[in-house]
Parts: sequence; C-alpha cells; structure tokens
Amino acid sequence: MKIKANNYEAKEVVRIIREWTELTQKEFGKTLSRSRDSINNIENGRNRMFLNDFIDMCKKHNIDIIIEKK
Repeated sequence: MKIKANNYEAKEVVRIIREWTELTQKEFGKTLSRSRDSINNIENGRNRMFLNDFIDMCKKHNIDIIIEKK
C-alpha cells in the first residue's frame, strides 16, 4: 500500500503505519520501546515523534520513506 504523506498530518501517518502493522497501540509501542500511552499521545497530536524515531519506526516495520521533488 502507498500513501502520499503530504496529504496527512504527522499523527495520521503514524496511525496509518501502525494500522498497516495490524498491531494495537500497546503492541506497536513495545516494538519502539514506548508505552501505549506514548503511542496514543502521538496519534492524538498531544506529542510529536522526532524524525530519527520516525525513521527507526519505519525501518523496524519495513516501511520505505521516499522523498521526491515535484
């Protein structure tokens, strides 16, 4: 599956990736050494994820990040 991340808020991109993994927030958090509450806060926009953490999340879940110039 493929999405154009520009069409989403950052919190939505994290939620979409978690849903692709078919993991609960708790299970997904464990893969990133984070709590369920931490993932919930990111998905609800109360906390942000650092770019390095985002890249690590994508690597762990076999998600490609492609940056393309228009």
